[in-house]
Amino acid sequence: MLRGLATINFWADDLAAAKAWYTDLLGIGPYFERPGYIEFRIGDYQHELGIVDASYAPPGAATTPGGAIAHWAVDDLEATVDRLLALGAKEYQPLRVHGPGFVTATVVDPFGNVLGVMTNVHYMEILARTGAA
Repeated sequence: MLRGLATINFWADDLAAAKAWYTDLLGIGPYFERPGYIEFRIGDYQHELGIVDASYAPPGAATTPGGAIAHWAVDDLEATVDRLLALGAKEYQPLRVHGPGFVTATVVDPFGNVLGVMTNVHYMEILARTGAA
């Protein structure tokens, strides 16, 4: 039923600032833009990270960090966290080992969104099987 992430959307009160911040972080600009929305394609499978002007948030949407956390696979977790913090993100959850090959960390971006990063042995096994590693 669930086939994989298609798009993750984050909210930002200042869409231009979010575009600049994520462009700096990712090293690429958005591939798609329209008023109130930008979208980046990133990673091995070109998953989509959308940034939506917060004025489009549904009524009652949370305005503080919380809820579900999506973790993006990264090659060097500590270096990634260091870079996120250097760019102005704030630590939400420090590095945490969940078992052999599974380590997570979570930050809050300057726009209030929770961004999870992790090393994940299962992800790397899939990349190896598909030849994408």
